[in-house]
Amino acid sequence: KYFDKRGITPETARTFRLGFARDGWDDLVKHLTIKKLEHGLAEKAGLILAGQNHGYYDRFRNRIVFPIADVKANVLGFGARVLDQSLPKYINSPETPVYVKGNHLYGLNLAKESIKEEDRVVVVEGYLDCIMPYQAGLRNIVASLGTALTPNQARLLKRYTHNVCLVYDGDMAGQMASVRSLDIFIDEGINLTVAALPQGFDPDSFVKKNGIGQFKDLVDHADSIFDYKLKFLTRRGDPDQIEGKAQVISEMLPTIARFRNAVLRSEYIKKLSDILGVDELALREELAKVKTGARLDETATGAAYQKIQINPTEQLLIKLMFEETAIIDQMRDMIDPDDFQDNRTSRIVQLMLDMTAEGKTFTPNVIVNRLGSDDTMKLICESTFLPDVPDNEKKHVIEDCIHRLKRTRSTVRKQRLQAEIKKAQDKGDHELLNRLFNEFHSLTKKGLNL
Repeated sequence: KYFDKRGITPETARTFRLGFARDGWDDLVKHLTIKKLEHGLAEKAGLILAGQNHGYYDRFRNRIVFPIADVKANVLGFGARVLDQSLPKYINSPETPVYVKGNHLYGLNLAKESIKEEDRVVVVEGYLDCIMPYQAGLRNIVASLGTALTPNQARLLKRYTHNVCLVYDGDMAGQMASVRSLDIFIDEGINLTVAALPQGFDPDSFVKKNGIGQFKDLVDHADSIFDYKLKFLTRRGDPDQIEGKAQVISEMLPTIARFRNAVLRSEYIKKLSDILGVDELALREELAKVKTGARLDETATGAAYQKIQINPTEQLLIKLMFEETAIIDQMRDMIDPDDFQDNRTSRIVQLMLDMTAEGKTFTPNVIVNRLGSDDTMKLICESTFLPDVPDNEKKHVIEDCIHRLKRTRSTVRKQRLQAEIKKAQDKGDHELLNRLFNEFHSLTKKGLNL
């Protein structure tokens, strides 16, 4: 019934080896016991978890299960989705000695021959975003397992084709997080295009509503990496203003510098000059500084600007908090400054929350003066240049940002826990192991591991 509701045919379910995990808490544990298989090994494989009183329980329960295989169809791990609206929506296998997310792509074992035939691969984010277009006839498609693409994944694709099309949904936070990973394809000499779906759609829902023909057309007319990144940057800032030009240039020149082909670099400089109305010779001088590792102290616009690296989701949320100070009190119960991975953004958010709790108002200038940091000033300036969010979408975008931050925090903490668990196992410290396992279990129970 679930497959029918999602539009997944039995043939597709068999092809992707989809299945269901039973609702029992220890069905797999019991099965492993019958088969006389070591529970500790199953725990390392991410199939079961240690509970209280030194017992074990199944990681995957009452969910549709997506086996994750390597290019030779060897199953390495699993993703599992709820059958209803409960949380967490997804639970995934942790990284293990045989499964490292950044080294694999979902569906590549099924798509590799079509990729070679088409000489192109379409890359999406989620399991169903890969499965539904595949079922509809687009066979040269893979998914990135929900993480930002890595150099190892780019090299893996390069075995089969040098032409990659990334398809992103219309989620602003997702696009911001992804745009900064595009340069890895230039480094690998891959011809990259990028297609952004309309707001509110992902590949799964787009294909269901519009058909595979429109999806293929969107892929065929995808933007080059240069055009996509430039459009994104000019949307989030004002290229008619000096500061806006400076920001666009500071992000585009490092991308242009990565191209090994001198003709491409020259043409992109001309194009950037025409679009921004900046002297071409000045841009070439700045490009030379980027290539030699020199700092971009002065752009051709005359504005000093040096980019600082901040999680774009954190930046977007700070922008919205400045714009929607009235909802900060409501956010107080939804977010904690520790949810921010960057110490600079965490300090800004903490000060916003403290001032609001004291009944004080604040502006970007007030925050900069209070914290007294050049990085704070640059961070806040960058945030203000992000694209505006329509009023009717702000609540949804804020919730999405918070969700992403909490998911990242949970992932980071679980990675640290895994390392601590290994050390405790090596030392034979059972008391510490029990505490670490309980914390790991608590994170999963709270639904932070989406």
